[in-house]
Amino acid sequence: MAKKKHIQKEDIISNFMEYVLLNNKKPDSVYSFSKQYNFNEEDYYKFYGNFSALEQSIFKVFYEKTINLLEKNNEYQNYSSRDKMLSFYYSFFELLTANRSYVVHALGSPTKNLKKIDTLKKLKKSFSNYIDKLDITLLETNQETLDKIQNKTLKESAWFQLLLTIKYWLEDTSPSFERTDIFIEKAVNTSFDLINIKPLKSVLDLGKFLYKDKSFMN
Repeated sequence: MAKKKHIQKEDIISNFMEYVLLNNKKPDSVYSFSKQYNFNEEDYYKFYGNFSALEQSIFKVFYEKTINLLEKNNEYQNYSSRDKMLSFYYSFFELLTANRSYVVHALGSPTKNLKKIDTLKKLKKSFSNYIDKLDITLLETNQETLDKIQNKTLKESAWFQLLLTIKYWLEDTSPSFERTDIFIEKAVNTSFDLINIKPLKSVLDLGKFLYKDKSFMN
């Protein structure tokens, strides 16, 4: 009998993705999966409780690899929030493209509502933390409740935009998915233009000025 392999998390992910692509389905059980790839079943449970947890972890790993790649670029830390977001998108979708067959299988038909896919839960949490760290400037309200609403709205809208881009990429048939690159640039720039607080601040400043100007009010 062949000696069982000492397996790591990366091995489990690689083997699972290979199995799915070769068989067009998940393994029937952790037992059969471990037998096929010659490792102890108990070693699987050191990392994941079931296949669902593993599937969620794969998209989190895509995120982590993207961040690691970005942080290797010394100039990245000096980028504006907008440029950091663009860099994230381009790198993330380059990684998705390298694993497109698996991603298409995992997410299914592009007509599906991606918001309801459990597979993306860990990615959402990681991406929301990333949005927090971007330190995107929002309107100062000096009210804790309103600030929390603003931050939550920002993270939810950023997540929705990422899902929308994934859906676009799934449907994209252009060479090298060049249409997705164009979509990313336009979508990210538009979203940052929409949260640009300078015009709104100017309107508020004008309103305050006019309110204090008694001669105008009369």
